[in-house]
Order: sequence, then C-alpha cells, then structure tokens
Amino acid sequence: MWFVWALVSTLAWGIADIFYKKGTDETDGQSHLKIAVWVGMVMGITAIALLPFAESGFSVVSLLQNAVLYAPASLAYIISMVIGYAGLRYLELSIISPIQNASGAFSMIAMIIYFLVTGGADEISEEYSILDFVGTPFIIAGVIALAIIEKKLSSEAGDVNAKNDQHNRKYRLGVLALLFPILYCIFDTIGTAADGIILDEEKGLGLGEIDVLVLYGLTFFAAGLIVWIYMLIKNGRPYNPFTKKDITTKGTAAVAEEFGQVFYVYAMAAKPLVAAPMIASYCIVSVILSRIFIKEKLKASQYACVISVIIGIVLLGISEGIGEAAD
Repeated sequence: MWFVWALVSTLAWGIADIFYKKGTDETDGQSHLKIAVWVGMVMGITAIALLPFAESGFSVVSLLQNAVLYAPASLAYIISMVIGYAGLRYLELSIISPIQNASGAFSMIAMIIYFLVTGGADEISEEYSILDFVGTPFIIAGVIALAIIEKKLSSEAGDVNAKNDQHNRKYRLGVLALLFPILYCIFDTIGTAADGIILDEEKGLGLGEIDVLVLYGLTFFAAGLIVWIYMLIKNGRPYNPFTKKDITTKGTAAVAEEFGQVFYVYAMAAKPLVAAPMIASYCIVSVILSRIFIKEKLKASQYACVISVIIGIVLLGISEGIGEAAD
C-alpha cells in the first residue's frame, strides 16, 4: 500500500502548491505568514482530532517526550515551508517547486548512509526490489534536471526583466530569489531524512504514524499562533483568516497539505528510501497544474523531465504490484 499512499500524497501536495501560489499576494510582505497561520490551524485541528488514537494517548509526559524526539523533523519542516511560502512572492511556481523538491534525492542519500552505518544493508536488499532501484533514479534525475532547467530560466527571466523599467516586482531579486527554494531544499532534506529514520519500522525511534501526525500538527499550530500574535503586534490589528479569498486559496491549500501529510507519514513508515523521492516528485504535478490553471508555459526540456519522473513512478508501481502478488 505504500505506493498508493505515496501517490495520494504526491497528488495532494501538487494541488496544495497551486493554491499556495493563488493565495500569495506579491505586494503583501506578510503573505507567507498568513499562509503559515492557515496551515497551523488546519494541522492543529487534525492533531487534536487524532490525539485519542495516538499511542501516547492523553499522557502529557509521553507527549512531551515524543515532542522532543520529533523536534528535529518538525522544526526543519516548518522552517522550510515558511521559506517556501515567502519564495512564491518572487518566483513562478513551476520554477520554485522543482528546485525545492530536489530534497527528495538528498534525503534518500542521507537515509541510505544512516541505514548502512547502523547495519541495515541486508534489510535494504531484502525490502527493495531491482525495479525500485531502477525506477528511483528516473524520478531523481527528472526532478534534479527540472530544477537545473528552472534555475536557468529564472536567471534568464531576471536578466530580461531587470532591463525593463516596468519589470514585475517578483523578479526584482533576480538570482537572489533562488535562495528561497535552495534554503527550503536544505531544511526539507533534514526533515525528510529525520522522518525516514524516526518512522522506520525496524530501526526507528518507536513513534507511530498517528503520534507523528499529532506532534507535527501541534508544533505547527503553535508556530502559526506565534505568527498570528506577531502580526497582531506589528500591525496593531488582528489578522482575519476567514475572508472569502483566504478561505478559498490559503484554506484549500492548507487542507490539501494536511491531507497529503497523512498519507506521506504512512508511506515513509513503510518504504522511506523510495517514498521520499517519489513524493518529492509532486513538483511535477505542480508544474503540470500550473501550466493548465495558471497558464505558465513549459518547454520541451521540461516535458522530458516530466516523462522521466512518470517512468520512474510507473516502475515503482509495477514493483509494488509484483510484491503484493508475491505476498
């Protein structure tokens, strides 16, 4: 089932990306903070709803202990996501998403090193088939190639617009705008690798999937509340997230984000090494949807990257089907 969970997460996060972009106001310096408030609300509500089903139950001591164990992953994720929201003010979605999600490849490498160091080489060879190891490079190659192409396109767009007196403000940072997806990639790599290690059923830290969803949700809720208070103090008035526009854009993005998060956790617990790069390929969904709904144009090289990722996902699907039949 890990493949189905990973596929659902991939689609959900691709859809979330579109609504993140639609909910981003390039003229609003607090746009990324408002998105963080919405995500915090949705994740907090979900965490409270799931709390009775967590292995730690209502035990405050267990909850705090687990929160400490999961802190490296949750904090890395929150930092990466807020940075990503800020980057949407300056870059097209089809540019920022592929660069950010190169983290899937880097986190896979980090997890392989960890499992090898801790004596998990035999488990890797037993749990993953040849199709997994063939399909995964297609996904990684497609995502990284797309990131390189988008970086080049972003630089070219910045150069062109810098020469135009009426250039769009989102290009005013030029190449410096690429720091947003690069920083996102770094922090997301840390979070994803930590998730793969923490959730691994054989060598993990013993946290269940529901526990992780609760801990991450409560942490993001706290972060969102802090952000809301910050805006209250800075602006002298409370931010109202329940306007029609914010509900239909930021709210929809937050719901899709949390929906994908639920399936992501279960996929990572089952097969972290291949689930991580596969789910990171949700940038492909973002690119395709941005072409359809936001009318961002794609080049032949971008389509080639999309095809590469699709081939990889198909191979992983075949591998999962063969595995299920054998069982």
